[in-house]
Amino acid sequence: MKKLFFIFAFIFLFTTDINSEIIKNIEISGNVRISDETIILFSEIKKNQDLKNENLNLIIKKLYTTNFFSDINIAFDDGILKISVKENPVVQTLQFKGIKNKRILEVLNDTIQLKEKSSFLKSIAKSDEKIITNILRSNGYYFAEVNSKIISNPNNTVDLIYDVILGEKALITKIKFIGDKKIKDKKLRSIIISEEAKFWKFISRRKYLDINRIEFDEKLLTNYYKNSGYFNISVESSSAQIIDESNFELVFNINAGEKYYFNNLKLNIPENYSIDNFKNILNLFDKLKGKIYSLNKIEKILNEIDKIVLTKEFEFINAKYDEVITKKNKINLTIKLEETEKTYIEKINIYGNYITDENVIRNSLIVDEGDAYNQILINKSINDIRSKNIFKSVKSVIEENLSKKTKIINIEVEEKPTGEIYAGAGTGTSGTSLNFGIKENNFLGQGKRIDTNFLISDTSIQGKFSLTNPNFRNSNKSLSTSIESTKTDLMSKFGYETNKTGFSVGTSFEQAENLYFSPSFSTYYETLDTSSKASAAKKKQDGSYLDSKFSYGLTLNKLNQNFQPSEGSRNHFSQDLPIFSDDWSFANTYTFSKYLRLGKDSIFSINFLAKTVNSLTGEDVRVSKRIFIPSRRLRGFEYGKIGPIDSGDHIGGNYASSLSFNSTLPQLFPTLQDIDFSLFFDTANVWGVDYNSSLDSSKIRSSTGLSIDWFTPIGPLSFSFAKPITKASSDSTETFRFDIGTSF
Repeated sequence: MKKLFFIFAFIFLFTTDINSEIIKNIEISGNVRISDETIILFSEIKKNQDLKNENLNLIIKKLYTTNFFSDINIAFDDGILKISVKENPVVQTLQFKGIKNKRILEVLNDTIQLKEKSSFLKSIAKSDEKIITNILRSNGYYFAEVNSKIISNPNNTVDLIYDVILGEKALITKIKFIGDKKIKDKKLRSIIISEEAKFWKFISRRKYLDINRIEFDEKLLTNYYKNSGYFNISVESSSAQIIDESNFELVFNINAGEKYYFNNLKLNIPENYSIDNFKNILNLFDKLKGKIYSLNKIEKILNEIDKIVLTKEFEFINAKYDEVITKKNKINLTIKLEETEKTYIEKINIYGNYITDENVIRNSLIVDEGDAYNQILINKSINDIRSKNIFKSVKSVIEENLSKKTKIINIEVEEKPTGEIYAGAGTGTSGTSLNFGIKENNFLGQGKRIDTNFLISDTSIQGKFSLTNPNFRNSNKSLSTSIESTKTDLMSKFGYETNKTGFSVGTSFEQAENLYFSPSFSTYYETLDTSSKASAAKKKQDGSYLDSKFSYGLTLNKLNQNFQPSEGSRNHFSQDLPIFSDDWSFANTYTFSKYLRLGKDSIFSINFLAKTVNSLTGEDVRVSKRIFIPSRRLRGFEYGKIGPIDSGDHIGGNYASSLSFNSTLPQLFPTLQDIDFSLFFDTANVWGVDYNSSLDSSKIRSSTGLSIDWFTPIGPLSFSFAKPITKASSDSTETFRFDIGTSF
């Protein structure tokens, strides 16, 4: 027995000595620019630590990932670790030849990987060529050619020159949708990003041919169709056909197939899990059975699973779903929850964020280094990064460390331009307006949004600057602040004009499922002038006012989509409470919207509005705060020309309400792909005059008619033909109304 013990002890000591030795000293040679300390830091080695044979390759790998070196050799002898390196050359100067546009040059300099004073690698230079080409294509230079020229200097530096031949800009002069598309061109145009070039669109970059944008358009179309029930949708091809030297016709060939509906929905969970934890999922299943198939609805189920996984701390679990077509137009959906191998996250690496601060990305991650590896939470984290809309692409690759039973998550993002200049114009029955602004969705690489906007119309001039942090201090709450100034001249219409300047600070977040809370604080200084013909009661409101108020809003949003919804409802309540005010007025607003599908093509909607404004101290509410009914809620009447009148001017009321019913008509004429017809019935009232009750009006107004929405070559055009049913003798009616808008 003793003999056997000594044999095992000898083998253990012998093998330990071979595979592991102590680093007594570290010698580095060949480095000129990179210090010894930096090399030791990146190699993650220290004196007096054990060094195993397999660690040598790992050290080389870590040093190569710095991009500082073109050649690395390591030797270990008698306790001395010898590292010999050959440094990559440094980019001394960087030039773009053939590009004069300063904005494009700024984007290129911000986006490419190689910068002046950085280490030069040919592979990265080639990668940057592709980045430059893609950026030029997104700006319309579809035929651009990019070649890199490298000039070597004696001091191990290089001059890097990108020779660019721009060529002619490629314009999209026409967009067509062909095939079994089942949805009108007007709707499909509103879904895609690409747009037709017009001579007045001198700002928009969406008019230029861009393969990446077209691919994104295909995804948008596919998602829209799938969310509308078309499970087998295929955008079979999208092609850009050359019309002449630089003009293209963009064609989307769509095969929608038939509409599908959810049939049986089933949840499979591991045996040791309680079904009681998933009651919310089962309730969703009950609501979805028989409803139109939708990817968004499946996403809602998966999001609910995410919440359960987080709250119940289910660590090693993954979710998958299977869709099986059964009988005609029916789909069985099975959600499978499976236990996974118990592994942990060793490290999370982030690559490609040359502009965006790494914390912006890491703050979107639900998982962290050292956490249990959970594919559900990792997928949600990646989706949260994508939803920021500041990256062109977000990819993740999982590496396994079998020796440690851990996983390394590598997240690679591709930056994209996040600044935008926009301008638009509109005209119609109510007047003409011009809008101009500048947006940046990733200010200073911190994921913050800034927006500077100027609006000029027949009656007002407004300037506004806002800054929004969508994830303030990692709280999942947005924080926004704005400064604005508005001059409004309504002297000819309502007998007054105002100048209003102030600021606001607010936040917004999801309080519960689909319930959003948005409190804010604001202070405004206003000067008010009334008409020389105004009554004495109204004239005494002339002067200056300072208002500080606390406002909040509650929104319960159950719409299937925020833009042009077809199903669901939305409730919104808001209240303005004075903190300091010269008239101490408080306001309440409630709106309700409900959308229902009627048959195959028609959508029926109900819209309700109720507003009040009163003073806490019994003071008269000044005329600039009084309530008017928006034209879109009471067609057939001029805006502001119903309700109480003082000295010949309509003055609005302390109370207002409206109720509208609207139904789109089926596709009557298949050839009219860009026109929608709707029937409507509107009813509303404005009443209450606190400073003179004798001026009150309590007559209910109503109208009915036909509205037409037409996507014209200039822009969206809307008509309404309305016939008032009930009205007061003092009301101003408006049988025909139109509005048209466009962007530049």
